[in-house]
Amino acid sequence: MWTIDTLLGDITQVRADAIVNAANTSLLGGGGVDGAIHRAAGPELLAECRTLNGCSTGQAKLTRGYRLPARYVIHTPGPVWRGGGCGEAEALASCYRSCIALAEEYGCKTVAFPSISTGVYRFPLERAAPIAVGTVAQCLTAGVQVERVTFVCFSQAVKDAYDRALRENTG
Repeated sequence: MWTIDTLLGDITQVRADAIVNAANTSLLGGGGVDGAIHRAAGPELLAECRTLNGCSTGQAKLTRGYRLPARYVIHTPGPVWRGGGCGEAEALASCYRSCIALAEEYGCKTVAFPSISTGVYRFPLERAAPIAVGTVAQCLTAGVQVERVTFVCFSQAVKDAYDRALRENTG
């Protein structure tokens, strides 16, 4: 059986088999969650990311966690919000599916996600949270070995949105 929950906190402090990085397509670090993960993991993370040749929006690539309490970092570039008519919802769902698939491939039982694309990429939180929760629930229902997914929220407003999405999706 699997569980999905939320946590108000700093994803760089979470003990999990894998944490997800809301990366940019270069995978070479940036602001927000991406910058925080790169700083906490140390320079070895950037060195490994340089070998990956970037990553397309909606896809994911995996690195070691280095100085993080997580064994792995799964990097996924989310979509930039362009008003909702440019495939943003499907691209965001693809991020979550790609991350769960990689977690599965690498034997991860616990995965922690940030709120992908809701920061500088401006994806509306009230639209993003149900996509995130619904997509992850679909993946877990399909029978993967991932047992626990935690949405690590950097503010109470983000946690409230994910808690609402969880109530609506899981009843």
